[in-house]
Amino acid sequence: MIPTRAVLLSRAQGLFETVRARTQETEEARRLSDETIAAMRAAGLHRILQPGRHGGTAAHFSGMVDIIDTISQACCAAGWCLTQYCSHNCLLGYWPPEGQDEIWGPMPDALVAGVLIPGCGKARKVDGGWRLSGQWPFASGIYGADWFIAAAFAENGDGPPIAQMHAVPFADYTILDTWQSAGLRGTGSTDVAIEDTFVPAARALPVNETKGGGNAPGCAVNPEATYKLPAFAMFSINQSAAALGLAQATLDRYIEEGRTRVTRMSGKSIADYSTVQAKVGEAHTAVEMARLLLYNCCDLGMAVAEKSEVAPMVLKTELRAKACMAGVLSAEAVDLLFQVSGGAGLYDRNPISRALRDANCMRGHITQNLDVNASNH
Repeated sequence: MIPTRAVLLSRAQGLFETVRARTQETEEARRLSDETIAAMRAAGLHRILQPGRHGGTAAHFSGMVDIIDTISQACCAAGWCLTQYCSHNCLLGYWPPEGQDEIWGPMPDALVAGVLIPGCGKARKVDGGWRLSGQWPFASGIYGADWFIAAAFAENGDGPPIAQMHAVPFADYTILDTWQSAGLRGTGSTDVAIEDTFVPAARALPVNETKGGGNAPGCAVNPEATYKLPAFAMFSINQSAAALGLAQATLDRYIEEGRTRVTRMSGKSIADYSTVQAKVGEAHTAVEMARLLLYNCCDLGMAVAEKSEVAPMVLKTELRAKACMAGVLSAEAVDLLFQVSGGAGLYDRNPISRALRDANCMRGHITQNLDVNASNH
């Protein structure tokens, strides 16, 4: 039976303590544990946006936000990786049916990672498909993934190369241990190398065919509105959902500890300081506004997709800008709470130290760059 959105959210909530218990292990290993990956796979959380034809839930996009928010509250790295698995499973719904069947037919619960930076690779046209080569950084969740989606510039006859995505199985790529980072350490966002690997035509898709409106090859077999969304315009939502979960967890932890915390110098209760109250109140409001922005983006995108319309550019840039702002607000909430954490917040053993590093590293993602996304809008 295909699990509903509510069932998957309940499963995510049920995994909360299990995932949170491995947070330090994840940080030190610089990747998710096999146990965490197995637990999320068994729960089917990554299938929230997968086509129903292959056993996925094909839910409203906000269903993904709820699940990523929940898991990210337990462990930011786990949520960050899970959002990659969710988004790339959604993306495969646009693929030619034969390509979907090759991937999901033998393994309906496949975990799919990817890097959608075409400048990192080249694809040469050959009989029956493409020869793909390149090296892609920031492959979050690649440890444990069964497939990898690599964007590259593909030959286009006498014309300029086109941006195209290629689905590559685990056996055809190499994971390079390059992930020594200031934050998001547990995501295992290392490099992936591919050298002159054959990719059948059915496992390739031009980026231009993910604009939405029902024109993607996969829409011939996947009738759900999820695969009529402007795919790339929705990506800011995924990363911001992880930022939201991190901010919510940081806020909850600070409030819980702040109720009994006293200063070392004066012995006065932290909660009695008006400056602390002001920053906690601002952080709380920022988190709530971030959540509302993400839900609004999901609703706006789905409303257009449900009409089988192609989203106009002004809407696509609006979705990127609003979702990016949700990530910015989440990061600002973490920063506000760090400011009132005192000297105790400086230690690595304090979760707020890791939260600050993770939040600031999230800001480096292109979907979280407000200068780019807001100015485009």
